[in-house]
Amino acid sequence: MDSYHKNESDYADIMDRKHHQSATRPHMSMAERAAQFSPFAALTGYEALIQEAGRETEKRIEPDENLKAELDEKFKYISARIASAPEVSLTYFQKDDRKDGGAYRTIRGRVKKIDFLKKTVVMTDGTKISAEEIIGLEL
Repeated sequence: MDSYHKNESDYADIMDRKHHQSATRPHMSMAERAAQFSPFAALTGYEALIQEAGRETEKRIEPDENLKAELDEKFKYISARIASAPEVSLTYFQKDDRKDGGAYRTIRGRVKKIDFLKKTVVMTDGTKISAEEIIGLEL
């Protein structure tokens, strides 16, 4: 038999011995022992950082004067009928909290209030949208 293949008789002298327990160090659980061999993540959070850097955002479109005038007329129309909470579809730019840019969102709902002083549109569900970020409004 070669030196790599041992049989049980080679260990007969130690088979019945008690497992050694250190008198100075506490016993380690199996989970603690296994943790010694788990992979080490030296760059904790690096993967999330890479994913965030790769996430794409859109640039905000600056509406031209024609679009601003069209939206202004629609806001006036809605404001005159605000008591009936008119249903609209709004497309607006939502700024990204973590990166430059953002995303365009479209929501459908009923308008509760148009605050011309604060330049916001308040929906019946409580959503507040800056009128300056709206680029599309369908009645």
